Amino acid sequence: MRTTAPSPPSEAHTHPPDWQGISRKRLYFAIAGLQLGLLLAALDQTIVGTAMPSIVADLNGFEHYAWATTAYMLCSTAVVPIVGKLSDMYGRKIFLTGGTIFFVLSSVLCGLAQDMLQLAVLRGLQGIGGGILMSSVFTAISILFPPAQRGKIQGLFSAVFGLASIIGPLLGGFLTDTFSWRWIFLVNVPVGLAALAVLWFAFPDWRPERRGHNIDYLGSVTLVGGIVPLLLALTWGGREFPWASPQVAGLIVFSLIMLTIFVSIERRASEPIIPLGMLRNPAILSPLLSLVFMSAGMFGTVLFVPLFIQSVVGSSATESGTALMPMMMAVVISSIVCGQMISRTGRYKWAGLLGLGLSAAGLFLLSGMGPETTYFTVLRNMLIVGVGMGFCMPVYTLAAQNSVTMAEIGVVTGLTQFFRSIGGTLGVALLGSLLTNGFATSIRRELPSSVLDQLPPTLMAQIDNPQALLNPKVSQGFMSGLEGGGAHAVTIAMDAVRLSLADSLQTVFLAGALIASAGVISTLFLRETTLRSSYAPARPSPEQPAAG
Repeated sequence: MRTTAPSPPSEAHTHPPDWQGISRKRLYFAIAGLQLGLLLAALDQTIVGTAMPSIVADLNGFEHYAWATTAYMLCSTAVVPIVGKLSDMYGRKIFLTGGTIFFVLSSVLCGLAQDMLQLAVLRGLQGIGGGILMSSVFTAISILFPPAQRGKIQGLFSAVFGLASIIGPLLGGFLTDTFSWRWIFLVNVPVGLAALAVLWFAFPDWRPERRGHNIDYLGSVTLVGGIVPLLLALTWGGREFPWASPQVAGLIVFSLIMLTIFVSIERRASEPIIPLGMLRNPAILSPLLSLVFMSAGMFGTVLFVPLFIQSVVGSSATESGTALMPMMMAVVISSIVCGQMISRTGRYKWAGLLGLGLSAAGLFLLSGMGPETTYFTVLRNMLIVGVGMGFCMPVYTLAAQNSVTMAEIGVVTGLTQFFRSIGGTLGVALLGSLLTNGFATSIRRELPSSVLDQLPPTLMAQIDNPQALLNPKVSQGFMSGLEGGGAHAVTIAMDAVRLSLADSLQTVFLAGALIASAGVISTLFLRETTLRSSYAPARPSPEQPAAG
């Protein structure tokens, strides 16, 4: 059902009608469809990682190994702000249903890929579908609920996002071991079709009354041209190439040039992709910055705690995977509880401060762990981080949405998802570089020269990346290279690896704590406004400039 309403003279868009007239059954179905769509997009950011060894063994093409993940991340992040603007112009339902169809079709093609290059290209297409869904789902919530009621729903959807981010690797491993790596893509088909059917029939088709629009094509092209090289530089820097290499430096310079051109275009565009005045509004800028800090800390925890458990504590891969479960449950439960409390009180700033404060405290406790730390101590620290992340996850999108009119809610929601992705990429790049550089220095300090002399340079270069030690082939090669020195040399080497990893991971977690603390500071500047109980435009106070 498509509905429109007369547009107030001061607004470019209509405001959606009061959806309280919708049946409760239809409302629940619409929410379920949105959650399925979000689950699809969020899972495919992380589900591929554990299946990659099987994929490479089947398709070969090791040189394209990283692109199966990188292509998805690049395309999904780049498309989010553009879709946010287009959904403001043409309505939400068309992007929800179209994005789901595109995602399902690209998932089928990924499952049928015959080589790694083909898979990398198809993962890029899948990333476009995922980006459309990520942007559209959080925007669509605003159609069904005004801000005062949106807190509890944001809590539920943030819980789904957090859950998907953590169970993705576990589900990917299960499907690969039980069936085939192709099922990590093909499983999207029934879930996606169910989401499509529910959204098609249950989600209201509200569209703006205005028909003619000036699409900002030049802005879209220059935005993508600025984002993609920047993300590539952050992904490759310190891994594929040194940070000072011509490849990384060139990408950063090109990105800065394109973003400068983008800003110049947006200043003159009649309907800009990102209204620059929006980024000058403290009520919007503060939650965006906080999202960057929150995401950087979250990804640092999820990525590097399993490495600590396996290589320092000495637990199995299965135990390192299940160690994420308490954190996952903490994120889900605290996110739901926080959403309910925000809706009841109409206040949200406290949740951001408490959440990032707890996350910083948990990461600080993680930074104090060493070779003697027990498995249960790790679980306790992760539980604290999880509770903190759950409390702050519903806050920032809600705060940003509450600061704009309905005509701009797609743009601002797209920006929140965009900054969330940028934060995660920055966090992985920064913390990963700290880990690699710290380990490379420490392992050479801890290993006696007599042991170092036994290792061929190629093997030493491999273990300079500590995460490579989780690869059985690298670990076996490391041990084989020490066989000449006997059991004593092997014992010395393994102790050195544990000490070096513990030392470098302490630095990583401490940096994560500082990042989360920076998020607390940025949240202090958040201007909390009363959550609106209707769809009327936000009315900023005299000292608070209007967005746009």
